[in-house]
Amino acid sequence: MTDNLLYKVALSMIPGIGNVNSKKLIAHFGEIEQIFKAKKADVLKVPGIGAHLANTILNNSALDEAQQEIDFLQKNKIKAYFLLDKDYPERLKHCEDSPVILYFKGNCNLNKQKIISIVGTRNATQYGKEHCNELIKNLHDNGHDPLIVSGLAYGIDICSHKAALKNNLSTVAVLGHGLQMMYPASHRQTARDIISRGGLLTEFSSKSKLDPSNFVKRNRIIAGMADATIVVESGQKGGSLITADIANSYNRDVFAFPGRVHDKQSIGCNRLIKTNRAALIENINDLEYILGWEKNEKKDAVQKQLFVELSPDEKTIMDVLKSAEDLSVDIICLKSNFPMSKVSSILLKLEFSGLVKSFPGKIYKLG
Repeated sequence: MTDNLLYKVALSMIPGIGNVNSKKLIAHFGEIEQIFKAKKADVLKVPGIGAHLANTILNNSALDEAQQEIDFLQKNKIKAYFLLDKDYPERLKHCEDSPVILYFKGNCNLNKQKIISIVGTRNATQYGKEHCNELIKNLHDNGHDPLIVSGLAYGIDICSHKAALKNNLSTVAVLGHGLQMMYPASHRQTARDIISRGGLLTEFSSKSKLDPSNFVKRNRIIAGMADATIVVESGQKGGSLITADIANSYNRDVFAFPGRVHDKQSIGCNRLIKTNRAALIENINDLEYILGWEKNEKKDAVQKQLFVELSPDEKTIMDVLKSAEDLSVDIICLKSNFPMSKVSSILLKLEFSGLVKSFPGKIYKLG
């Protein structure tokens, strides 16, 4: 636990603050601790912060609650990932409404090269379960090792978690409550299994009450963490359709399995496809084609051009990429101090030369 974790947790616990205003405060003050030590006049300079909210921030009552939460985290071996931490899901950082802090119990990489979310109805049919199981099995059989994200709910969610575990794939359950409880209780054993090969993730503290609206809020995490969201079955309404809409708003790929015209549990999927809000998926080949995933991870890499002469700007981008295993285009811009237009042009040229590879989610690494 870092020394300023107290302030990081406290920021998320300020009543009425919200994630967007929290990020404005972080951007304005830089150091998280300074938010709680600032003068009221300085806090009022932050857009969106009025007098009432400024008083709430500066009375420091959230610090006591935050200390209790840290005690809970330490006792239960739970990690806290702040927005600016390297272990915080990188894809989620680019979503305007992402949580400033996440609580995680488990042991897996939340920034894997490939991450997909699988969601669907709680009243899954045999048709939906078979498609879910087959897709995840084929992901494993075709040499992929994605992180499977879902919400631990009845139906397609729990089916996807169990299929991931059965096929030795990492899986993360995003919860709509704190880690002091488990809902639904009947999935407690599966949750324990997930911790051993993935983890449980939530933005809610241990003292959060079980609120139906929280399960809607967590859908943005399910959508934002992944390169693509796959809807297996959905009725006319439901959380999976909300997740699909959020994924579209984040400019992420969305897929939906079609169903028979009169099947109630396929109405939502068919409508997503009909309105061009999801690509039709019949099997893993569709997923691989649209996401650009190779079937065999061990295929020979594209042969690099020999004796390529690099410009100074290209050398700068190459040096940035050498500093990490893979980087998002936003981080490359930040580290190179180049504008997005220049970075995109250079990366494209380097990719054609076989020196750089691109991956879903605008992730790049050396070829």
